[in-house]
Amino acid sequence: MNERYVCKWYLVAVLAALGANFGLHKAIAAPSPAVATAATEGAQVLTRGPVHEAFAETVTFDPQPGMVAPKAPPAAIEELPPDQKPEGASIAWIPGYWAWDDERSDFLWVSGIWRDLPPGRQWVPGYWGQSGRGQQWTSGYWADAQMSNVEYLPEPPATAEAGPNIPAPSPDNTWLPGSWIWNQNRYAWRPGFWAAAQPDWDWVPGHYVWAPRGYVFVDGYWDHSIGRRGVLFAPVYFSGGMYSQPGFSYSPAMAIDLGAFTNNLFVRPQYQHYYFGDYYAANYQTAGFYPSYSYNSGRNGYDPIYAHERWQHRQDGQWEHRMAAEFQNRRDHEAARPPRTWAAQAALGAGALRPGERSTAVAVPFSHFTKSPNTSLRFQPVDQAERQKLALHGQEVQRFREQRQKLESHAAARTTVQPANKLAPATGRLPLSPIVARPNAELGKDHVPPQMHVAPKPDLRVEAKPRATPTPEKLQPRTVNRLPLDTPKPQPRAEQAAPKPQPRADQPASKPAPRVERPAPKPQPRVEQPVPKPQPKVERPQPQPKAERPTPQPQPQPRADRPAPKPEPRADRPAPQSPASRPAPAPSHNEHPEKGK
Repeated sequence: MNERYVCKWYLVAVLAALGANFGLHKAIAAPSPAVATAATEGAQVLTRGPVHEAFAETVTFDPQPGMVAPKAPPAAIEELPPDQKPEGASIAWIPGYWAWDDERSDFLWVSGIWRDLPPGRQWVPGYWGQSGRGQQWTSGYWADAQMSNVEYLPEPPATAEAGPNIPAPSPDNTWLPGSWIWNQNRYAWRPGFWAAAQPDWDWVPGHYVWAPRGYVFVDGYWDHSIGRRGVLFAPVYFSGGMYSQPGFSYSPAMAIDLGAFTNNLFVRPQYQHYYFGDYYAANYQTAGFYPSYSYNSGRNGYDPIYAHERWQHRQDGQWEHRMAAEFQNRRDHEAARPPRTWAAQAALGAGALRPGERSTAVAVPFSHFTKSPNTSLRFQPVDQAERQKLALHGQEVQRFREQRQKLESHAAARTTVQPANKLAPATGRLPLSPIVARPNAELGKDHVPPQMHVAPKPDLRVEAKPRATPTPEKLQPRTVNRLPLDTPKPQPRAEQAAPKPQPRADQPASKPAPRVERPAPKPQPRVEQPVPKPQPKVERPQPQPKAERPTPQPQPQPRADRPAPKPEPRADRPAPQSPASRPAPAPSHNEHPEKGK
């Protein structure tokens, strides 16, 4: 038994050194005969990636159709929850799902989470569905726990939110953005307002979620602050198809440090996801990643997490400036960014810190997380039977996801770039979600939310303006460089810049030639225009010898058509006398009239 014990812990040490997911089945408990342990090869624990939608729901003012992936995701894997969970009556295990990774051009697994459910809400999970261009993501959302019928509305108008229009009545207040409300078969604008903030609660304002059948309105609700929401586990990338092996099972055991989470938080509206970790390189901004500190300042959406952090530091006038300066420092200096994988973090030795030194660690072993004094959560053990029961509960969540997809799939064949504002409101019925919060009466005192905010009445004077229809390019995921982004990026840019000056150098040589030719034809027509004018002048001397002949008398008529000066003296002569005496007076016209007198 001693040799087996030593070998077991030696294997755990090897897994940690290799950076594999030592939260795999063999590392956390003795494997069940019915469930095989996952192989260590091909499983990479990530210290950055998309945040589970049920842990943090994004608020986008003008939501667009979900991102499209070029291929279908694999079947959902069997996922066992860890062997410990936070204490509380409203704690639930929410299983993970596949998310598209732009840099790998492949799917990664967003691990399940322990979640203290928002009071009065039920979780409606997102799904991947077939569309005209590939697999399209439809986001999940926290619906009202009493909801049974889902109302699908036409596309809301462009947001009219422009920030606070009046000063805050108190430093303890925070601004909540407005939203469009479906009112009597039309949209009416409900303005934003100042409201009192709460220390342990985040207010998620009303917003819309896109679905193939229409837009679903999620009214505002209270959610727990980040430190009280539960446990967020690190995403994992499986390579080699190991998840498709018979009897494969996975259990997460690397928890995300929530302090590092809020300091390295991004919002990606196109995917309706938060992202955490290293997304500081400039090319991520072009791919639609917004740093959390700047998301609220634009017209893209609202970040309840950052709004709560800013409210907590309301007495510190330089806090927002420090957040922006810290972000800029990480963008400019790659060494200041957090590691991207657990293996890279372990190689840096980020876990060994001196007192007062700030850690760059993003993930920590869950066994250490449960004992950390920095968390406000308390934990209790979960036996193997309950873990297996929760794994079966994950299958119920998957069936509920499929029911939602079936309800909304009749409109999936419609091209996603088609404007949805012409759709008529529709209603669909969904069963109660397997993940639903208990009634407030069954919750502890610390879990009862504050009173709901009373929003202003809709302002019918605000004009509803349509939104721009998204192009297919905006719906497609933008590829991000897979390698370290700061070093390889200048290389392709330099290569592209090198050939460009060559053709540009050729163009100036060829361009001056046509430029010289262009002015040449312009004066040519101008020269041609005066040419016809001297032509009749040249013809004038030709008829003069013809005038000496007596026979061509009709020719003087066309001569009369000539310029006025010559026919005028000829007109002074008498018509009958002139034909016989024309040769004599021809030498001097002035003397001839004097003799006649």
